[in-house]
This record gives sequence, structure tokens and C-alpha cells, in this order.
Amino acid sequence: MIARLRDRVEELYFRLAASGLAPRRPFAPPMPKRSNGPPSGGEHRLEIVSHCWRYEHLLNYQLSSLVLYPPRDTPIRMTVFFSEEDENTREVLDFFGAQQVRNVAWNWQSLSTPRLFRRSIGRNLAARSTKADWVWFADCDITCRAGALDELSEELSGCSAILAFPREHQVTELLEPDDPLLAISDQAPKILDVDRNRFRPEIRDRAVGGLQIVPGDVARTAGYCAGIGVYQRPAPKFGNTWEDRTYRWLLGTQGVGLESSGFYRIRHKVKGRYRSGPLRSQLRSGG
Repeated sequence: MIARLRDRVEELYFRLAASGLAPRRPFAPPMPKRSNGPPSGGEHRLEIVSHCWRYEHLLNYQLSSLVLYPPRDTPIRMTVFFSEEDENTREVLDFFGAQQVRNVAWNWQSLSTPRLFRRSIGRNLAARSTKADWVWFADCDITCRAGALDELSEELSGCSAILAFPREHQVTELLEPDDPLLAISDQAPKILDVDRNRFRPEIRDRAVGGLQIVPGDVARTAGYCAGIGVYQRPAPKFGNTWEDRTYRWLLGTQGVGLESSGFYRIRHKVKGRYRSGPLRSQLRSGG
């Protein structure tokens, strides 16, 4: 009880701090020594990092898009954090792990459920260990179209920002559980494509949630909210991910918008963390 209260107070503090009510400098993470130019090196590599808890139908679409539309020139490492307790997600990962895809390396990372529930724990582990030139902290409801990852990689190759994001991506309406787009994914695991006629453009002005892309050297040095205790401790449930705002605050930027727009996000009423409480989903959707 005391530990939970401590976490709530600490999280509230950093939510307020990220709104500009506290100085950033005492908490600012170390940054790599680098020029003002983009990350340099040989082969340009991208690591995509997702978490999945009872989102197997959405994860199935995300991994399918890499099978259907693999990058031509960009080596991708697809990292997914999951819990062994989530058997449906494990089944999807087993299926796609057996798929041989050009320029795509699968990387499944099992965490205890309470550690999975604190998304910044997995993101920090991935950040510290990445060997990529860029790391995309994504969500598992994001998919790509043909050529999107190569376009993104090309734009990133000339980008000197320490935080970037796709300014425009395509989104669905807020889908009901029985919507055909979601219902067909109940066939998972299976290679499935989204109906792109169901999406419309959405413009973002900052690197929110699953749209945070950082250079590999920044990720390895700064981690992901590595010095914020509450965001590195296990959680009793998968709650709101306030650490996204804290991460932007720690880096001192809202991010630089990219023109690459070949990414699609499936919006859905029933979150994995809400499946046992339908009333919570109704409240979320205004029902």
C-alpha cells in the first residue's frame, strides 16, 4: 500500500513537471557526444520496439505488414515485449517467428507481467541494448504500407534531431470489437492486411506515445526514463502511459516532425487492459 502510494505521488510529480512546473535540469539524462549532424556509420539500421498485452489481434496486423511489405534497403529489428501469461500473444509471436523475411530480424523479449505493465521498463532495456542507428518506440496497433520503412529510413539519414516522429499517419475511426477489421483478426495468427479505405489522415505536432523515434546513440546513452524511479518499477496493472510526456520533457524537445506518412494506426474501443471491465471501455468511448 505504501509503495503504491509512493508511485502515485512520484508519477503525479513528473506529470506536473512535464507540464513545465518543475526544472528539467536535475533530471536530464546524459547525452552522447556527437556533432550536430545525423547519426553516422555504415549500414543504416532501425529497431522498432512494441509492447503487447492482450492486443494479439493488433500485433498480428503489425507483424503481417512487415511480412507483406518488407523493407528493400533497411535492416529492421522488430522487438516485442510480452508476458508468457498472455498465451494468445505468445501464439502470434511463435507463428511470425517462423517467417523468414528479407531485412527483418524478429526479437521477442519476455518480461514478468508486472514489468511488462510498466512500458518504460521494456523501452529502457531496448534503448540501452540497441545496436541500431535509430530506435522507434512504437505501439502494436501501428502498421506500414509498401515502401514506408525505406522512405522513413531515407528521411532519418539526413535528420539531426534527438527525437523525431511521423507528422502525418493514417487512423481508423474508434472501432467496436465486432468491427470487420478487428473480427477478421480473430483468425490470428495469420498473415493479414488492413483495408486502407478505412483510414483517414491524422496530423500530430509532437512525438506522442507510439510515435517516438530517437537516434541509437541517444537511446544507448540516455535510456528511456532511466533515472525516474517510478517508471522503472513494476506496476500492478497496465495503466495510462504518462512516461511519454516525461520522456519528451527529459530530452527537452517535443520532437521534429517527419514527412514520411506511410504508417497506419488502428483505433479501437476495447483496450487489452480493459477487457475484464466493459464499463471502463464505455466510459472511455463516451458511451
